[in-house]
Amino acid sequence: MAEYQKIEYRIGKDGKITETVINGSGTACTDTTSEIEKALGEIDERELLPEYYEGEEKITTKSTESVTQM
Repeated sequence: MAEYQKIEYRIGKDGKITETVINGSGTACTDTTSEIEKALGEIDERELLPEYYEGEEKITTKSTESVTQM
């Protein structure tokens, strides 16, 4: 089941739009808002909240192969 996410928009007096994703973590935040961001125009600045980094694990794998001729 998909997790519920709320997107909050604040429009300042100067016309600057601030977007905040509530109840989102990881890349789900940016995935959820990507289409509307395209419609709004160029992004001047992006600040990722700590929730963006939740649950991310960095996995490094190393693969070695050897070939023996007979």
